[in-house]
Amino acid sequence: MIPSGNRLLFPLIMAATFLAAPAAAFTLDSDEPIKVSANSARLDDSAGTAIYTGAVELVQGNVKLDAERVVLYRSPQGLSRIEASGSPAVYSQPSQDQTAVINAEALNITWSAKDSQLTFEREALIEQGGSTFRGDIIHYDTVNRVVTAEGGSSEGTNSGRVEMVIQPRSSGQ
Repeated sequence: MIPSGNRLLFPLIMAATFLAAPAAAFTLDSDEPIKVSANSARLDDSAGTAIYTGAVELVQGNVKLDAERVVLYRSPQGLSRIEASGSPAVYSQPSQDQTAVINAEALNITWSAKDSQLTFEREALIEQGGSTFRGDIIHYDTVNRVVTAEGGSSEGTNSGRVEMVIQPRSSGQ
């Protein structure tokens, strides 16, 4: 049986609450610089790339990305793309109201300035306050705050479906 439109919309709306933040993801509009540390780096000015490997950490304000390998792409306008990989790569940012932290992980994480999009690929998981959102690919449009997710193939422990666990609000608080 195919779920009704309302049943499909609810998980996506709830997932958007995980990712909603005033300055979601890395942003070029921030007054905060993006700081990078790693075990090694290769800068290719003619190609406009910087490749960092080994315990890579990117930080911009309260937004953090940890990975085994990160590639930064630069255009004439500035930083245009970040590609991170790890087993898994881990991303975190404060929630919109700054009361909790949104933690996400995937084998590949990509941020695109042009599309204002954050993409988690392969074994993607987003967690906030005990609630989780899982899929093979999760796209987040940081401007419009729209989340789309794909389940992928059903191999190994992966069901091939998008999954979500929503914790109940505690009563009396």
